[in-house]
Amino acid sequence: MVYTQTQPGADSSRQFYLRAPTAMQIDTFLQQQANQPFSYPDVGATKATTPRNYVVDHNRIGLGHGERVYRQACAALQQWEMFNLAWLRLCWPTAPLIEGITVGIMAQVGGVHILNACRIVYTIQEETESSWRFGFAYGTLPGHIERGEERFLVQWDRRNDTVWYDILAFSRPAHWLVRLGHPVARIFQKRFARDSKAAMQRSIHAT
Repeated sequence: MVYTQTQPGADSSRQFYLRAPTAMQIDTFLQQQANQPFSYPDVGATKATTPRNYVVDHNRIGLGHGERVYRQACAALQQWEMFNLAWLRLCWPTAPLIEGITVGIMAQVGGVHILNACRIVYTIQEETESSWRFGFAYGTLPGHIERGEERFLVQWDRRNDTVWYDILAFSRPAHWLVRLGHPVARIFQKRFARDSKAAMQRSIHAT
């Protein structure tokens, strides 16, 4: 699959499908989004203090103990296992965790398929005496029904030997349908956090 090429002149606005879009349709959408600017001004804010006027979600779950579990969790993150869900998938799970890579998130809600575009903002790979951390953040592009950023992180706290999966996100509606149905959108955001944590736990136990 192609992640960064562009095909100018085509319609990049279609995000809602009554039938699941084909791989070609998804690739075209991602190609069109690849050179678009981020749709929010606070790019990289998940590194420090989340900005005002957004909804902030912070979720984490313990995955186990020790370096072996940490490395398993890092591998799961690289394979986008946190998107291995029945109602949501990553387009495409072969995408490398490299700054600037554009990916799509396909959600199925009430029989409607919603395609969203994000770009990796930064990556994390840090090893100190007290903590090892691995992860990345992506931010929304114009082809996304929300505006904001989300960070996915695996951390091994070497002081107590615990391994954690951590998600930090800030967002606000970008599409009028999301603004109109914001309580419903919040249900799905919380569902993703819950299901994503469960998916990461499954990936560790399956190894």
